[in-house]
Amino acid sequence: MIKENKIKKLLKEGRAVIGTFVKITDPCTVELITNAGFDFIAIDNEHTAMSKETMVNLIRTADATGIVPTVRVRENSRPEILQALDAGAYGVMVPETSSAEEVKLVVERAKYAPEGNRGYSASQRSANYSGMNPAEYARLSNDNTLVVVYCETARALENLDAMLAVEGVDVMFVGPFDLTQALGVIGEPNHPKVLAAIDTIVKKTRAAGKAAGIIAADADKAKQLIAQGFQYIVLGSDQAFIQNLGKKYLKEIRG
Repeated sequence: MIKENKIKKLLKEGRAVIGTFVKITDPCTVELITNAGFDFIAIDNEHTAMSKETMVNLIRTADATGIVPTVRVRENSRPEILQALDAGAYGVMVPETSSAEEVKLVVERAKYAPEGNRGYSASQRSANYSGMNPAEYARLSNDNTLVVVYCETARALENLDAMLAVEGVDVMFVGPFDLTQALGVIGEPNHPKVLAAIDTIVKKTRAAGKAAGIIAADADKAKQLIAQGFQYIVLGSDQAFIQNLGKKYLKEIRG
């Protein structure tokens, strides 16, 4: 049974939500992230080699623990978006969207008619394996699916206004490190060019009535970004937490 997507609700209320990327394939990672108090997980299918079976098990664990599962898909394609949502994800994050046409395709692939043209089935996991009324399932899915698109390329910066005008988009997500490449300062997320672009994106996104999203490396950066107007914050990743905390403790021990 599809539940209310509390992330969509909080974003519409103007509140900030904090999640993290899940790159480790063991479902216990999702349990630990839930125990820590995060609002959502973003299962990373773009920068990992995890299988679809692993993705389903991570989503299933999120459902069992009560955290909202979203999936960063590998690309803006019908199978990628369809399989993530049919598996039970409550949202998709679609990278490298650079035009209004590409953003429209995301919405079409993520939503059923009349809002989109998602391949329809009511027998998969997201519909409780035929356990839901088919028409009710489609309506609830449309209402609760979070659509996150990206502004991380030079073309996206040029087309930002048109991308934000597309109906059905909930979050415009900034890819800071991809922006460094797009702006010719690769690997320098604090370069004035990048910071200026990020400021423009968040202001235009809020003016368009949508939520702005971004990744944050640490708590201080997250607080700064929330104050700047970002609502959908992805705080590091499960891998980063292990490595950074390990380095911190070892530095304290060894001096």
